[in-house]
Amino acid sequence: MNNIANKVVVITGASSGLGEATARHLASLGAMVMLGARRQDRLEAIANDIRTAGGKAEVLATDVAQADQVQMLVDKAIETFGRLDVMINNAGLMSVAPIAEVKVDEWDRMIDINIKGVLYGIAAALPVFTKQNSGHFINLASVAAHKVSPGTAVYSGTKFAVKAITEGLRAEVGGNIRTTLLSPGLIDSELKFGSSDEATSQFVQNIYKDAIPALSIAKAVAYAIEQPDDVDINEIIIRPTIQDF
Repeated sequence: MNNIANKVVVITGASSGLGEATARHLASLGAMVMLGARRQDRLEAIANDIRTAGGKAEVLATDVAQADQVQMLVDKAIETFGRLDVMINNAGLMSVAPIAEVKVDEWDRMIDINIKGVLYGIAAALPVFTKQNSGHFINLASVAAHKVSPGTAVYSGTKFAVKAITEGLRAEVGGNIRTTLLSPGLIDSELKFGSSDEATSQFVQNIYKDAIPALSIAKAVAYAIEQPDDVDINEIIIRPTIQDF
């Protein structure tokens, strides 16, 4: 057994990029995956591929900025598969731009998705994990949770928050619930399209030419999950070898 087979895994932001790659990879290893994102059609296509390959997948259109929708995602996973083993809070938005551009709407949206979305995932899954005395949170941060670059201040702020929340959660949940902070660098996904600031967007598109495949993150997620239950992989940072920040 690979300690992944037959585990029930909820993944937010599962309609593309890191979430999609993680769903496909974990399903190929025998996990039962519950996929949440706003694009129902994309979720259905991914789930159909997984089922065709012999895996188990279910979907629910989910906006992680809405606490009730995240709760419904977790509830449907339990209703469908009978339990919950791993909660992957992956959904994210990277609307980077200089603070002087005062993109308040984008700041609000990043806070709603990147911080509140993670908290809503924790709120939905933690009572389940506590009751069954087992579970695993995997929260997606970023290299921006470890270093602030010009133009990334607000985005970094949201990811620093995810790092702090994850560490606080680890300290509070005791010995039977695991927590992992996963901080990707330049990974190929739709994240790079999040900025509406033209100059910043062009810069981001350029540096993402060095991005590595989303499967790199999926394999890291699998590594964290497959460890024996008394092993807690608390933090992983993954960058392309060429990335210097």
